[in-house]
Amino acid sequence: MGDIKIDELEFLVELLEKYPLDSLRSIAKREGLEYYKLKRIYDRYYGKYLTVSAIYNIRRIGLKSFVAFLAVSPEDLLETAVKMTSNPFVKYVNPAFGFKNGLSAYLQVPYDQTELIEEMLSRYSDDFEYYEVRAYRKRKMPEEWGKWDLSYDYAILMDVLKWDARTPVKRIAEIIGKSRTTIRYMINRLKEKGIISAFVPLPDMNVEDRGVIGITRELNEEVLERFKKYEITVGVLPGTGYLLEWLFSSREDMGAKILEFSKYVDKILIEYFDPTFKELNDKNSRTAFQRMVKKDGSGYRSILEF
Repeated sequence: MGDIKIDELEFLVELLEKYPLDSLRSIAKREGLEYYKLKRIYDRYYGKYLTVSAIYNIRRIGLKSFVAFLAVSPEDLLETAVKMTSNPFVKYVNPAFGFKNGLSAYLQVPYDQTELIEEMLSRYSDDFEYYEVRAYRKRKMPEEWGKWDLSYDYAILMDVLKWDARTPVKRIAEIIGKSRTTIRYMINRLKEKGIISAFVPLPDMNVEDRGVIGITRELNEEVLERFKKYEITVGVLPGTGYLLEWLFSSREDMGAKILEFSKYVDKILIEYFDPTFKELNDKNSRTAFQRMVKKDGSGYRSILEF
C-alpha cells in the first residue's frame, strides 16, 4: 500500500469509467492530458491494483445465481475449497463463520440444472443451505431465461474480457486463433445480444478483507442509510427475503458496528477474504466459461461433472 497514491488511483478509475477500452493516447487526447504522464500512472496501477472487467447479464445466457453456506471443519477448509474451485460453476469460495461455520460460496448454475445443486453441494458437506439470489430492484424482473447459443470461441472470449477487458485485440486474436476483425465482430455481437452489459474498472487493493453477510425476511432500508459510508450490497432471495453484504477492513475496530448491523438481519455470518482462497478463486475464474460450455457449443456441461 505504500506505493499507492489514492488520488492517482481515483483519477485513473474515473478515466477508465469514461473510456474503459480506449487506448491511452486516445484518452489523453480527449481529456487534454500529457500522454507520458498518463502512461506512468497507468503502468503503476493497472493490472496490479486495478483492472477493467466485462460485466455480463448472465440471465441472457441461461444462468441463475445462488449463494451457499456449508459447514466444514477447520482442518478440511482448504481441501474442500480446492475441490469446489475446480468446478467452474462455483464462482468463488471463502472461509466463513456464523450461522454456518465453514465456507460461503457464490454459484452460477444453468437454469435447467438447478435441481442438481443439492447433489453437488452434498459432495462437499453434509450440512449446507443455499438460496437463489437476484439483484435488488424496485421493479420485478420477468421469469425469462436465455440459453447458451454461441460457439465455444465465445466462451474463451468471455473469459478474457472478464479477466482483463483491456487485453489488446491482437492478443485476443492470438489466443482464440481468429482475425482481429472477427474478434471485434464477436465483441460487438455480445453487446448487441445484451450479454455484455458494461465494462467496469475494478480496484483491487486488498483493503476490504472481511465481509458481514446477513439474511433477513424483511428489508429495513434504514440500514442502507445508517451504513452508507461502508460498501453494502443488497440481494433478493426469492421466497426467503433479502441478503445484505457489508465489506470492511480487519484493521478497523468493527465489533460494535457488527453488533449494530445484526439488529437488521435474522442470521449473520463473517466472511474472510484470505489470499490463499483468492488465488484459488482467480485460477478458477480465468477459464470458467470455457470449462462450463461444451466444446461443440451446444450448451453447458453438467454441474456434477467436476
